[in-house]
Formats: sequence, C-alpha cells, structure tokens
Amino acid sequence: MYYFEARSTAESISRIPVLFKIEGLGEAKAELVRFLSPRTVDLIVRKLPLEGRASLHQNEVFFEVVLSIGEEKAKNISDKGMIAYWPMGGALCVFLDKVRPYSAINPVGRITENLSVFSQVKSGTKIRVERV
Repeated sequence: MYYFEARSTAESISRIPVLFKIEGLGEAKAELVRFLSPRTVDLIVRKLPLEGRASLHQNEVFFEVVLSIGEEKAKNISDKGMIAYWPMGGALCVFLDKVRPYSAINPVGRITENLSVFSQVKSGTKIRVERV
C-alpha cells in the first residue's frame, strides 16, 4: 500500500492536469509533463492561468505567452496532440498533426481529450489554460 501511495504522489508531481478553454467552442483536457522540459513546465505552471488570442499556422494553434526561457530538450518535429512552448515566437502551441515547426520547440505536454475542438479555432479566438 505504501508503494502505491508514493507512486500516486510521484505521478501527480510529474503530470499536471490542465484545461484549455476555447471561447465559444468548448474545452480540451490536457496534461503538462515535467520530464519533457522540466524548467519550461515549472515556469508555465507558476504562470497559470495563461490567456491569449489564437494564431494559426499549418496544423498548429498557438498564442503568445510571456516566459523568459530558451530551448530545453528542444524538438524540430511535433506529434499530434503535443503541447509545446516555442521559444523563438514566445508562444504556447497545440499541434493538430505531426508538423515540422518553423523553429525548435520545447515539448511540455499533450492534449488528452477533445483535440478536435482546436480544428475549429479561428485566428483571434480567446484561449485560456488553467490548472484543474
């Protein structure tokens, strides 16, 4: 029993549930995963809730966030449902498909439910990310 309790605590520390609220369209559940980019995830968690206006590029929805951090465990390709911080653009991104972004991204998590809501987002739509 002790092992199970310790494991549950460890999982809750490394995976942080969040909710994306998309104005007029709905919500998507997600999780931030510390081991993907620990410093970036910690900074995002401290800044929650985050809010911005959507921009669109290829199969990607992103919005500007004020974080002072560079590349960390950066990738040059995304996966479907990936959440990443884009240091060059100062933006939080959600990828609707496998995409090669404009420049390196720090993966920070993934959408766990309702990724399809992002395919309806238009440029300028208000997006809010908050801890669950």
